[in-house]
Amino acid sequence: MTIGGEDEPAAPSTRPQSLIFSFLGIYALDRGTAISSGSIIDVFARLGVSEEAVRSTLARMVKRNFLIRYRVGRRAYLGLTPHAVAVLRDGRRRIWETGAVNRDWDGTWTVVGFSLPDSRRSTRHDLRSRLIWAGFGPLQSGLWIAPGAKEVTGVFDALDVDDHVTVLTARAFKPTEAADLVAKAFDIEQIARRYRAFLARWDVTRPLPDAPDDLVRQLSLHTDWLQLVRQDPHLPAEHLPADWPAIRAEQVFHTRAEEYERPARNVADGVLDELTP
Repeated sequence: MTIGGEDEPAAPSTRPQSLIFSFLGIYALDRGTAISSGSIIDVFARLGVSEEAVRSTLARMVKRNFLIRYRVGRRAYLGLTPHAVAVLRDGRRRIWETGAVNRDWDGTWTVVGFSLPDSRRSTRHDLRSRLIWAGFGPLQSGLWIAPGAKEVTGVFDALDVDDHVTVLTARAFKPTEAADLVAKAFDIEQIARRYRAFLARWDVTRPLPDAPDDLVRQLSLHTDWLQLVRQDPHLPAEHLPADWPAIRAEQVFHTRAEEYERPARNVADGVLDELTP
């Protein structure tokens, strides 16, 4: 499941799927409990998401092996599957460990080269989309790069392209400069626009003034931020402008996340109905 599209700036996130992932990452991951669907509906009513939209999203997540349903009388409770735990832990790593600013780049690049026949045009499109999502940029036809050593095995899952793909790690040598690779393979201004949009929403005196409580603000904040860091190729800071907006955006995220954590938890404790399976 993806969160957001690759080509759009960060914007107020209203997709139930994205918000539910944020909710599960905060209130279900590593707790060993299942949450009643009714109380999830109550939470998302605060965000203006309809009951029908929440129920249909949860049903899809059950079907796709992200959630498992438990019945207690007439009540349905939803718990995380191992697949969901892995996805949510990856999101948590991106938020709290990887972050938005790559200050530790070691000078290496992961290089993916591929050549697929025209008869596999759809597969080629899927591969390109997955590479973008994994933080790669197109250097030239059929040659994509990402900073650092990337684990790319999952990128090729179910595409049947192993015989058409070459994966290497490399360093730039004269006359090639790392800064030129960044400029050629990645749309720096588009990435910056996403962070500026985030700052316009959250680096203000009172974000989301019409939100009913800090639980709504917390879920919106985490959804916006995860959408950003999942799209960010994590380019080396030394080859980005000195006023790179991700630096300020990361500071704002951490400040707001800490501000909302306790009051949001208090609201959630009064709303959520949990079960230990």
